[in-house]
Amino acid sequence: MVPILLVLLLAILLFGVGFAVKALWWIALAVLAIWLLGFVMRSTKTGGGRSRWYRW
Repeated sequence: MVPILLVLLLAILLFGVGFAVKALWWIALAVLAIWLLGFVMRSTKTGGGRSRWYRW
């Protein structure tokens, strides 16, 4: 987590706040997409019953 924050701070210093906000937005979208993909894969793999979507 710390290297991501350091990269974000470096991006703010080099490119400005607008670029850093855009980069953070795209990172958040990527994390959400990966989480949703894992949720779909887990729900199809477990078949019936209650799937634990909050676990990886």
